[in-house]
Amino acid sequence: MAKIAIIGASGFVGSAVLKEALSRGHEVTAIVRHPEKLGQQDSKLTVVKGDVQNEENIASLLGEADEVISAFNPGWQNPDIYNDTLTGYKAIIEGVKKAGKQRLLIVGGAGTLFVAPGKTVLDTGVIPEAILPGVKSLAKVYYDYLKPETDLDWVFFSPAGDLHPGEKTGTYRLGKDDLIVDATGKSHISVGDYAAALLDEAEKPQHHKERFTIGY
Repeated sequence: MAKIAIIGASGFVGSAVLKEALSRGHEVTAIVRHPEKLGQQDSKLTVVKGDVQNEENIASLLGEADEVISAFNPGWQNPDIYNDTLTGYKAIIEGVKKAGKQRLLIVGGAGTLFVAPGKTVLDTGVIPEAILPGVKSLAKVYYDYLKPETDLDWVFFSPAGDLHPGEKTGTYRLGKDDLIVDATGKSHISVGDYAAALLDEAEKPQHHKERFTIGY
């Protein structure tokens, strides 16, 4: 089994990724802002307090991890989510490199996925104003931080348009750059299926220095 570090393991997606990783028998280091809020206990789980805005701190916490998964999100209600996302991901990327790690899997966003040739989800105007800063910042992380990155073997895993609570079904489709929709035109995925697909990628890498996506 692998040793996996999960940054942001107490959040909506991070907690699902943590649950899935532990269910597969991996040794997990959960890097969180508030360790006391992580209620999960397991003999293979180590919980540490981390400062996502500090690359030296991140580097020092990665230890012997074979894989690093980042589910970092500064909080959708955070009024400075745009800047905090950018500075946080800059620190994470540099911290992973300083720790000598080669692979970084990032919980991405759906905003940069294409819905038509040359037209992304962000271009459609359907994203609610309240979450637009967070969506735009993740898009910038993808375009400006990851795509030019040559040292790390990074992956940006974009969920479907609607990433909702729910257990894994094991029945879903994977894609590359286009938003996946079902027969009714809806783009959705449960967080359980998303986490399962992300752990599949961690265990048996299929993508390198690229984005991929998921949907029903």
